[in-house]
Amino acid sequence: MFTLQKSNKKASSRRQIDIKGAKDGILMLPSEQYRVVLQVSAVNFELKSEAEQDALIDTYQSFLNSLPCPLQILIRIREMDMDRYLDEFNSRLENEKEPVYRAQIKNYSEFVSGLITTNKILARHFYVVIPFSGKEHDFEVIKEQLMLSSDIIAKGLARLGMQSRQLTSLEILDLFYSFYNPGQAKRQPLAKQTFELLNRAYM
Repeated sequence: MFTLQKSNKKASSRRQIDIKGAKDGILMLPSEQYRVVLQVSAVNFELKSEAEQDALIDTYQSFLNSLPCPLQILIRIREMDMDRYLDEFNSRLENEKEPVYRAQIKNYSEFVSGLITTNKILARHFYVVIPFSGKEHDFEVIKEQLMLSSDIIAKGLARLGMQSRQLTSLEILDLFYSFYNPGQAKRQPLAKQTFELLNRAYM
């Protein structure tokens, strides 16, 4: 029987996560590794007709055959911050003058409040991670190669009926932040000022 023992060595979070930084929407990893992350919308395959499903499978096969590089598909299931969502409705309630709309907003807020007392509201987010690795050291050349691969993949996803957009540097770091600190990320989202401090420290 094997037992897991806690290591006496205290490694920094940065070393454990193994991130050098983020610049121009590109994640920089050790050993000259770079990544672009696309957030992608979903397609409800089950709601398609049989003919539409067959067409989608054929298009997906063509998409895989046309890939300019390997890619990683990441699915992130995250609890939604319903407190912030409700705060927005409460702000609207304070500013709303029409009695009918005030009643609708109040009823909806009460409904959502009752719902979240016994249930967690989860959201699925889909990402495609596009890599670059090689002996190239010029960041602008690396960026150009990644943007080219990203454009090809985004167009292929569009043919599947999926919209995509590239994450910003802040959004990439916030993604990792929420992985390793889910509770804190909900209470204290990563701010632009924090990102700038991290960038100055890492770059």
